[in-house]
Amino acid sequence: MNFFEIVSTHLQSLTDNERKLFDYIVKNMSDVQGMSIREVSATCFVSTATFLRFVRKIGFSGYSEFITVLKFTTRDNASEARDQANNQFVVNQSSYREDYLKNIEETVHVLRPEVLHQITAKLSHTRTIFIFARGLSKSAARYITNLYQLAGFNVSFPEDQLYRRAAMDHITAEDLILIIDYTGEEVEFVNLIQQVFKEPLNRPMVLSITGADNNTIQNLSDINLYTFFDQIRSKEGVEISSRVTAIVIMELILYQWLDE
Repeated sequence: MNFFEIVSTHLQSLTDNERKLFDYIVKNMSDVQGMSIREVSATCFVSTATFLRFVRKIGFSGYSEFITVLKFTTRDNASEARDQANNQFVVNQSSYREDYLKNIEETVHVLRPEVLHQITAKLSHTRTIFIFARGLSKSAARYITNLYQLAGFNVSFPEDQLYRRAAMDHITAEDLILIIDYTGEEVEFVNLIQQVFKEPLNRPMVLSITGADNNTIQNLSDINLYTFFDQIRSKEGVEISSRVTAIVIMELILYQWLDE
């Protein structure tokens, strides 16, 4: 009984306001499961009747079933996280293939067309795309850099911290900053965004790709695109979670831009 499996077939029919409700649920899943329908409705600034209609529209019979599924989903996610923390990466191959494909599908499903258009509109007037990533996310960033350069964009990907600091002196309002950080809490990138905000009249658009949990970078960015992934560590404890969904997002944005 997984929340994302149930709602996946209903997402395309959501209105803009319903999309906002869905985004709030995904980003605050742990908090919502402990709230009454009146509390969550008040938090989202809608009536209880409106929220109940939304719950039914995404595939639930009522608020009780909605909360029950949220609890099962977060419990299962927590169980998986504990297994990974203990380096118990023992999983049936066919099962993991299904989860892998499901992560991609869910990441694509929650991409809103109007947000894609907003990004492509910015790309049409962007001087330079600055990409910031650390750790394994650098591998995805290198691919994205090559892809966008082949499409004709000027892309800067400073891989080391000193180069990232130096790059900040050359960023203008005509540029686009892309931050790839699955945790959404990387202190260096939080400070980077705050530095950008110090120049409100000359600041670029900040686009981030993070996990679906509520996080700092997500809340600071002009646009956040959240990705679904399974947190996986090697037997030595090294984080090796797939970055393919970040690549998928940026490919779809580029192909949308080319189509337009």
